[in-house]
Amino acid sequence: MNLSAEMFPKSLLPLFKLFHVDFNPPRQPSRPMLFVATFVAIVGSVAVDVLLVAIGTRVFPSTKGYVHFRFSDYTKLTVIGVIVACVGWPIVTRLSSTPRWLFFRLAVLVSVVLFAPDAYLLYRGDSAKAVFVLVWMHVAIAVVTYFSLVNLAPVPRGRHAR
Repeated sequence: MNLSAEMFPKSLLPLFKLFHVDFNPPRQPSRPMLFVATFVAIVGSVAVDVLLVAIGTRVFPSTKGYVHFRFSDYTKLTVIGVIVACVGWPIVTRLSSTPRWLFFRLAVLVSVVLFAPDAYLLYRGDSAKAVFVLVWMHVAIAVVTYFSLVNLAPVPRGRHAR
């Protein structure tokens, strides 16, 4: 089923225009490259998590042993988040003829939304230093995932490239 703007209420058209949603692109990233990009994003994100936890616990020794710095804790959430983003990339490429533009803004929006659990951790009294590291982990995961997808699984150039 091909989506088109005519399938939606006319009141949504200005919103579609604002967010560059035009349902026009016949191009998609290749599936093999999408799998490669997903693998790179997962491995890269987990690696950057490990690095940030190591740096964070060295800079803020009081955060050693923090429950959310357990490898099993942050890895599970990282992998889930990265997979969701990687599923989102081909969806965005179907919705917009400028998918990098839209995907970047969605990545920023989702990252900001993901700061809510960090804010809750602060509210309930968790260490501000530990939460600071978690915030940077969210940012790093978003950066690694975004660049992995748009560079390793790009949309082919030209309107009718396959």
